[in-house]
Amino acid sequence: MPKNTSHSPKGAKASAIVYSLIETAKANGLDPERYLKYLFEKLPNTANFKDAETLDQYLPWATKPQEKCKE
Repeated sequence: MPKNTSHSPKGAKASAIVYSLIETAKANGLDPERYLKYLFEKLPNTANFKDAETLDQYLPWATKPQEKCKE
C-alpha cells in the first residue's frame, strides 16, 4: 500500500479494506490478484448491493470465486 494513504482517516480505511480483501482471499486459497480482478469485473454489474444474499456469492469462500480464483 502506498504510504500516503494513511495520512487521512478515509485513506487509512480504504487501505484497511483492500488489505482485508487480500488477506481473506489468501486465507481461503485464492490468488489475490485474480480475486480482485473478479470482483472488479462482476460487482459493477450487481444490481442490489443491499441484499446480503447477493453479496454472499462474492465472498472468497463462495463457490464461484473458489472456481475462478484458486491459486
